[in-house]
Amino acid sequence: MSAQDIDLPPYWAGFDPREMLTDYPIGPAFLTGPAQWSTDELRAVQERRFQRVIARAWSVPFYERRWSEAGLEPMDIQTLDDLPKIPSFSKSDLMASIEEHPPWGDYHGLDHNHPHSFFHTTSGTTGLPQSLFFGPKDREMQNLLLARAYLLQGMTPQDVVHSVYGFGMVNGGHYVREAVTHFTSALFMPAGTGRDMPSVQQLQLMQRFGATVIVGFVDYIKRLAEVAREQGLDPAKDLKIRMITGHLGSEDRAALAATWGGAESFDWYGVGDTGVIAAEGPSHDGLHIWEDAHLVEALDPDTHQPVADGEPGNLCTTVLFKDGVYPIIRFDTNDLTTILPPAGGINFRRMAGFQGRSDNMVKLRGINVYPTAIGSHLEGVAEATGEYICRWTRDGSREELCVVVEVHARSEALETRLHGLLREQLGVEVRVELVSPGETAPLTQIENRQKPIRLLDERG
Repeated sequence: MSAQDIDLPPYWAGFDPREMLTDYPIGPAFLTGPAQWSTDELRAVQERRFQRVIARAWSVPFYERRWSEAGLEPMDIQTLDDLPKIPSFSKSDLMASIEEHPPWGDYHGLDHNHPHSFFHTTSGTTGLPQSLFFGPKDREMQNLLLARAYLLQGMTPQDVVHSVYGFGMVNGGHYVREAVTHFTSALFMPAGTGRDMPSVQQLQLMQRFGATVIVGFVDYIKRLAEVAREQGLDPAKDLKIRMITGHLGSEDRAALAATWGGAESFDWYGVGDTGVIAAEGPSHDGLHIWEDAHLVEALDPDTHQPVADGEPGNLCTTVLFKDGVYPIIRFDTNDLTTILPPAGGINFRRMAGFQGRSDNMVKLRGINVYPTAIGSHLEGVAEATGEYICRWTRDGSREELCVVVEVHARSEALETRLHGLLREQLGVEVRVELVSPGETAPLTQIENRQKPIRLLDERG
């Protein structure tokens, strides 16, 4: 029997790596290929891919039901010009699907033609964990596109990559491991969060094997530096980190770099359903949207209608390669961002990065306050550790927000200064409570979660 006579297992038969790398290049081939496409060239590729995912979506009950209720028929969606006709959906719609069609929901498209699937869940940061499904090609495409980001940011075969993404049912750690091991030649260390491997042991691992890159959520990366100092280590001298890539948002890059000995830091954005959508490049001027793989819009959080580029809105994406299990058409992430024009030698539009969640917003005396964005206002305060949590309370008919901030040394003068700073930055009065380092950890669960909790709703 020859090698050609052997049937591949269903997963490996589900995709062709060479075809994928031809259609969605990475590394230098990306920079000389899709990154240089004209607007017309990009539009033509998007049209072809859009038509495939639309055809697949009509066979998925979730979409067929929602689109029919909106008065749409298959002939009504022919080109990208028809995209605004399609109703967007968000996580709340997916969770309603699960409730109505337990235990999986009806948005995944699993049937006898698409039986082979990865199954993970979201972290449950905004509620119950949501089921995530990936077919073989879908999965490897997401891995490939994240590797594209890492290679653009400078990851090399000589790097030792220390990952602090969580494992278990959560997708993150597995996804990142697959991206690095399948599409780069870097050495990967899957340490996980502090729950997977205690922080002290992680630092020992990094020292022993010479970690050069850290990947993960910035909150825990900062926490690792704190633990290093508690252990008598200087992260800038005793650990040889040259690159940090993860989810930085509005993080103070200079402070992060100083903590880790001048390590260059990069942001990237994606969600569990879609994989990476955009990534920062060497120019450090916004995140380049992978427009050959995603149709990205910004939607008004209230009207759900598209806003013009340059205006903030909810990031909404249509994934152009998910034409197997779980197609994604106009998924409103509820993550706020701003779409920007191309720059940095890549002809794809950019996004400004994560600017808060529209569904994790506190409306305080007519002002919208985003707890996940408060950290950026605390970055310039040397006395603060960077850790905080917001308590949302009600006293009679009046709602209040108290920002509990970890500081190295408490004082009345510092509390007054922070109170004034937040009032100026937020545009509304909030209370401030100062606590010692580590006191918010049981509430934020920073040692156990990929994304720390930043808001406690205690209104009763």
